[in-house]
Amino acid sequence: MLLYGITPPSLTTTPGRADEIAEATLARLDSVALDGLIIYDVDAEAERSPESRPFPFMPMMDPADFLDRHLSDWTRPVVVYRAVGKYTEADLSRWLTEVDTDRVLTVLVGAASRHQVVKTRLTDAYRLHAGLDRRPGIGGVSIAERHVGTGQEHRRMLSKQLDGCDFFVSQVCYDLDHSRDLLSDYVYLCRDEDMVPRPVVLTLAPCGSMKTLEFMSWLGIDVPRWLHTELTRSPDPLTESYDQCLTNARALIGFCRRLGVPFGINVESLTNRKVEIEASVDLAREISELLH
Repeated sequence: MLLYGITPPSLTTTPGRADEIAEATLARLDSVALDGLIIYDVDAEAERSPESRPFPFMPMMDPADFLDRHLSDWTRPVVVYRAVGKYTEADLSRWLTEVDTDRVLTVLVGAASRHQVVKTRLTDAYRLHAGLDRRPGIGGVSIAERHVGTGQEHRRMLSKQLDGCDFFVSQVCYDLDHSRDLLSDYVYLCRDEDMVPRPVVLTLAPCGSMKTLEFMSWLGIDVPRWLHTELTRSPDPLTESYDQCLTNARALIGFCRRLGVPFGINVESLTNRKVEIEASVDLAREISELLH
């Protein structure tokens, strides 16, 4: 499957302007054979890093509200992220039971740091979801960089699978070995435990500026040192990163097929810069041809 990830407009956006943004987004994606959208739930995540956020945080519209009120023309599946720490259990329960479960799935995301003050913990959100009679399919986040540090991300994935996760969406992939190590460890752990691995959606995003590269580092995305040097020295980092994303897509698609893990690709732009958004759409179009 091929997905495309977007963020809602800022919280101060008027309804009319939000309609225009939604219309422009769908028009831009009309030429891409997408299987679904991802709508992210953006949180400040001030505890993520002691470094200052490269791009100032702006509160965004609730992704579910943006879908319901402004994306009514989109009729294909949608994955709506929920940063569960922002919501009370009552709010989460209400949305989970009222959402169109035939079309909408969700990814439940926990706090960026154990020090973050939250209204609902991820474990409690999973428990809440499991206890509902009517609920959407849920997914979890997989982070290959975390696997490098702990060697336990594949076990976290299996634990989330046992908690009800039907699929996983990765953080943006730039280091192929990190991603392949995690995928391999997860698949072989599932085989050892006589479990069927869940689909893993691998995320790719072009990088068009040093500011975006800095933001990627702040997000915890590992960029191989040689590629970091290439992007830093290149007069056209967007083309360099685009080509690398396409190379990575080919490698990951082939690896997943050989490994026998169900997979998908998600493409996104990490910023709202027009050139990076347009490059991400072009990338999605090329990856669609690779997949189909």
